[in-house]
Amino acid sequence: MAPYRMNGEVIDFDGFKALLDFYLDTDMPKDLCLHLFNTFAKELAVDESTSQSATASTKLRKYKSQDQQTTQDHSACMFEAKSESSMCARLKDILCYFSLLENGSPEEKLEYTFHLYDEDSNGYLDSKEIECIIDQMMSVAVHLSWDTVELKPILREMLLEIDYDADGTVSLDEWKRGGLTTIPLLVLLGIDAQRVHEDGTHVWCLKHFSKPSYCNHCMKHLVSFSGKQGLCCIFCKHTVHERCAKFALNNCISTYSKSKKDTGVMVHHWIESNCSDCCLRCKKRVKALEGKRCRWCKSEVHICCLKGMDSKCNLGKLAYHILPPTAIVPAVLVLYQRRKANGKQASSVPAVSNGPFSPSIQSFDIEVPPNCRPLLVFLNPKSGGKQGTRLYRKLQYLLNPRQVFLLDENGPYEGLKMFQQVRECNILCCGGDGTVNWVLDAMDQVFSSDFRPPVAVLPLGTGNDLSRCLNWGGGFAGKTGKDLMKVLKNIEKSTIVTLDRWLINLVEQDNSEKGDAVPNNIVTNYFSIGVDASIAHRFHTMREKYPEKFNSRMKNKLWYLEFATSESFQATCKNLHEFVEINCDGLPLNLATGSPLEGVAFLNIPSIYGGSNLWGTKPKESRRKRHCLRMSASDESFSTSCELKMTVQDMGDKKIEVVGIQSVISMGQVKAGLRTSAKRLAQCSSAVIRTKKRFPMQVDGEPWLQQPCTISITHKNQVQMLQASKKHRADLWHCLNQDCSKG
Repeated sequence: MAPYRMNGEVIDFDGFKALLDFYLDTDMPKDLCLHLFNTFAKELAVDESTSQSATASTKLRKYKSQDQQTTQDHSACMFEAKSESSMCARLKDILCYFSLLENGSPEEKLEYTFHLYDEDSNGYLDSKEIECIIDQMMSVAVHLSWDTVELKPILREMLLEIDYDADGTVSLDEWKRGGLTTIPLLVLLGIDAQRVHEDGTHVWCLKHFSKPSYCNHCMKHLVSFSGKQGLCCIFCKHTVHERCAKFALNNCISTYSKSKKDTGVMVHHWIESNCSDCCLRCKKRVKALEGKRCRWCKSEVHICCLKGMDSKCNLGKLAYHILPPTAIVPAVLVLYQRRKANGKQASSVPAVSNGPFSPSIQSFDIEVPPNCRPLLVFLNPKSGGKQGTRLYRKLQYLLNPRQVFLLDENGPYEGLKMFQQVRECNILCCGGDGTVNWVLDAMDQVFSSDFRPPVAVLPLGTGNDLSRCLNWGGGFAGKTGKDLMKVLKNIEKSTIVTLDRWLINLVEQDNSEKGDAVPNNIVTNYFSIGVDASIAHRFHTMREKYPEKFNSRMKNKLWYLEFATSESFQATCKNLHEFVEINCDGLPLNLATGSPLEGVAFLNIPSIYGGSNLWGTKPKESRRKRHCLRMSASDESFSTSCELKMTVQDMGDKKIEVVGIQSVISMGQVKAGLRTSAKRLAQCSSAVIRTKKRFPMQVDGEPWLQQPCTISITHKNQVQMLQASKKHRADLWHCLNQDCSKG
């Protein structure tokens, strides 16, 4: 596009279409090109630069075939007849959008935008170049339907504030520093981190229906060669034929308010849908094509009953969890009121530090309404197979889509930074124990120690020891939105409990070889050395080498059984007491008494290996004296003393429990209930472990091989978790049994 940069940097419709064809490597439809061009086009005087732009567009079209030239000339003629050759677009605005849509870090995008608007290429943005950026931001704000009455002076002052040395120009370093920590430049340049449409456009996905359904555009049955299927909007459940999608109205929801004036009463958002419930007004049943459904409260009403209805929406059964769009406003729009209230020092948008990650700005200002505790959801799409993707869509419909985040390569920081200033909220982690640890680690960097939201768990996949301890079950087997609503309602009734987290500090001996990298230095569930870690390491190594052999839960269990059987014969970790020394609270632990050990585990929660309780449960009061009186020398292999036998395990008492594992067989006996516990060794507040040879180790199911070293385990912090009631755990088992019986 060099010819345009030398000739006024404006582009006409011909050049715009040629640019799209060349960039996308296809012949774009003229009506789509015209629609896109109008979003960039502005009324400009016809001068020498525009005529030179037309000449440059002709040069660009030489890359295309003669047929494409004919199509472009025809489109240009139609466009010129309509606009009298007076509409042009700034080339740098178009290139800015192309660059921001590409993959890359915020720093890279800001740097590209800086060089794009630096017309003289002197490495600084002067006042004229900054005004061009402000004009572009205003265009984006208008396109997003923001309230722009007071926006332009705010943007001008904010951009002037990033001139930190007050020399009248903005350098590249100042631009990146301001864009990442002070003002939402990327948002105002048209980039939404969540990729949520805000122009009313539906987000379609292909759906198969189990009962008769109708197209909400043509009112006909949804029937295809593969059964009852059609396109269903993820956000509002508006349903159409594939052929009718292009005719559907852009009447989907808005997820936030475009103006501070719109943050008043929450109103219904009625949408045509396949209704089947009772009418909110007349209480009679609403048939498929006779009514509308409110996307937020899920109420249904006859079309004839809509007239005269109260427009206020109470958000329905999940009002406690839903963050209404009236509570979310772009932070830049409330800047003026904040500056008037607190003075110019408060004019910057709060920044969020992501620790070792790039800091980023807070794009939205959130004001939680009364009687609401919004739920921030993180979902790992890799957990539970395709279950994660299905849950993501259902949660986007049940809640505000801006409350639901996928844990991709960016991690949980985008969601945490958005809710950092929200004092009353809960967090839901959908995934396994690793997903929960990932979110808890990120929360350590984002939230202060005196405030951090409590975390609930929706278990996906297998294992899920932490979820079992919190009564959320070992796996979510629900398949419908009603099953998910039950979980959300139980989160509302849950209680807050405290969970300890422990820090591992590992120092290798100077003369030892380097071992594997430690996967994690924070213990949430357990840390172990020996036989169980050996089995896990062999399984982990084989799965990385031959992933095609580990594509189902049943195969994984069979592989575990094979590795456990071979380990019981090989006994690679026998006589562990000869090579391991443990000090608990400064006192040495005697590992040689009783039966020889093949492993030692440090337990923070009463669940390991997918539900095994190695520490055991507390005996009933009537059996305590009998246990103490009957303890003989043989009992010492299971417990060190009567006091330790009666000690209760608590995941929030700042103590960690130490147990000895005698063999693979003893692990299986505890799992099967044939033995009440493993060998209880100690309960302590800190521990130091010294190993004299290479041992397999694991932290929360992540194994590695470790050379001789010294390991210290100390208390790190306590976090708040949400624990479900026992009744909810029974409901989960009922749901799981139903799912198994159907299978």
